[in-house]
Amino acid sequence: MGTARRKRILAKVVIWAACLAPVVSLGLGALSGGLGSNPIETITHRTGWWALSLLTVTLAVTPLRRLARRPGWIRYRRLLGLFAFFYATLHLLTYLVLDQFFGWSYIVEDIVERPFITIGFLAWLILLALASTSTSGWIRRLRKNWQRLHRLVYVAAIAAGVHFLWKVKADTRDPLVFLSIIAVLLATRAWAPWQRRLPIAAARGRAGTRIDLKAREAPQGEAPLS
Repeated sequence: MGTARRKRILAKVVIWAACLAPVVSLGLGALSGGLGSNPIETITHRTGWWALSLLTVTLAVTPLRRLARRPGWIRYRRLLGLFAFFYATLHLLTYLVLDQFFGWSYIVEDIVERPFITIGFLAWLILLALASTSTSGWIRRLRKNWQRLHRLVYVAAIAAGVHFLWKVKADTRDPLVFLSIIAVLLATRAWAPWQRRLPIAAARGRAGTRIDLKAREAPQGEAPLS
């Protein structure tokens, strides 16, 4: 086994361990009674916080790999995104099972009438679509449309951040931090294509200047040298 492959395996082991640690901690806390006086609220908050955290980290992979010049980091983005969906699903299931006990009429009423639940459910539906189409088979089937579809991850992240903001009543620091980071990451994504175009435009400008100078230096009646 080569050194590069060992490093990739080690990186994946670290990611798996780090991403599973919160749910293991919740399980141990539930068994030992260490989730406080309102364990359902604790589980809801922690699963939602980790879902949004991992979603934000997933969005940060592309700009960080460019900044660090580590193109290989892109191979870990899907794994992080799937863990974000995993925690988002646990967050939703906590609401459906532990909070509402599958009371579908109340659940539908909440989704329709409570904006923070509406937008949170929208974020989960987008993540469901992205997780379902994250395989190599779907990439081949959708081709260019796959990339267009997966750009909705930013919509999901913004919706999840707004869901968090609308859920809290007083202390809005955490959701505002998340939304600020997401806004910066979205701005870097919008700026990246322009960054790639700038050297091309500059090269064309320099080429045009050289041609213009040659035209001026050429004797009258002669064509400029190409």
